[in-house]
Formats: sequence, structure tokens, C-alpha cells
Amino acid sequence: MTRLRQNMLRTIAVIMLVCLTKISDAKPALTIVALGDSTTAGTPQFQSPLEAPPDGSGNPESQYAYWMMQAHPEWTVINQGINGQRSDEILARFDSSVLKHHPQIVVVLAGVNDLYQGYRPETVIKNLKAIYARAAAAQIRVVACTIIPYNRMSAEVETRMRQVNEWIASYSTSNGISFCDLFEAVENPDRPGTLVSTPDGLHPDITGYRKMGEALTAVIERDFPKSAG
Repeated sequence: MTRLRQNMLRTIAVIMLVCLTKISDAKPALTIVALGDSTTAGTPQFQSPLEAPPDGSGNPESQYAYWMMQAHPEWTVINQGINGQRSDEILARFDSSVLKHHPQIVVVLAGVNDLYQGYRPETVIKNLKAIYARAAAAQIRVVACTIIPYNRMSAEVETRMRQVNEWIASYSTSNGISFCDLFEAVENPDRPGTLVSTPDGLHPDITGYRKMGEALTAVIERDFPKSAG
């Protein structure tokens, strides 16, 4: 074998080793569907792609999905929130909002509009259980989120919200479902039961959505380490 041929083979081997190293170091892609109401959509400063097709409208920083992808550019987080929807309406569109995207994970945040409209905690719990079950049947992992507060809620709504949130935490633990306490992430420590920062008293501002995104990112990094890279 000539020296030139030996050098060529050595060069090819080095190139292959570099390529294989880059492939092994690359972070795996991950598709996540963000399923919920206004606090998933990004209200009031952003409209989701379902509300303003095809790409949404407004300030993209006003959605927790944006901040998750800032932390992990290899993740695709698909915003499937619709302002004002109850948990039964979110359940009804599970197939079109979740299954068609073939995600590995679905983030579920729903129930505040039910409580605002006077529905009992049992109604929200029934619908959340159905959403979790639909995801499990499709082999999609769930991140179950507590409902976040709003500044104008009555004492009765706050009580019912805490009942639902306690159930979400307990059910997640008992059934091996990932859990994210978004209520805690955006609650004002000086005024419990209210948002730490909000433009309208009802929804988070950009800072609040960032806190939500960071909390969710931490949960996925913890519970799905292979997917999180």
C-alpha cells in the first residue's frame, strides 16, 4: 500500500470519526403538544395557530411554548391552546389537536374556564382523567399541570381550583404521570392566589409565560432525560 493511499485512508477515518461524534452528541428531536385554553394560547398578547392560522399572531414571547423552545431549540412545541375553552371542549378536540401531530409528550393545562363558569371540581376532574386516558391509549406521555390563578377569582372559585389542583398532584403521583405545578410557578408570594405579574388581571404577562415555560422545561428535563438531551 502506497503512502498516499495510507494517508487517504487515514483522512477518511478521521472524517468518519468526527461525523460519528457529532451524531452521538446531537440532541434528539422531541415533539410536544401544548394543549389547553388561553393560558396555553398566550392570551392576551398572542393568538395561537388555532386562533390565527396558520402560524399564530402577536408577540410570540407571550406563550410558554416559546420559552421551552428557547431552552431547547431541538424541541418542537406545538401551541394548541384556544382562549375561553372549557375542559370538555378541549377533550372533544384531542384527536385533531394532539394525535395528528404524533407527539411524544402532551402538556395538559385545562379547567379554569369551567370553574369560572360555575362547574364543579368533579366535572373538571372527569374531563382531565379522560384526556390523560386518551393520551395513554395513544402511548403519548402526559405532563399534567395545575390550573393557574387569576386576580379576579372569587373565594369560592379559588377553593374549587385548589381542590382540582390537589387532585391533579395526587393523581399524577399515583399513576406515574409527570406533574408540573404551574400555579406555584406564577403565584404572587406576597398575594397568594393571584398572579405575580399580569397585564389584565386574568392572564400572565411575558414574564409569567416565561416562568411557566421554565417550569415545564425543568419537568421534562427531569422526567424525560433521554429526550431532553
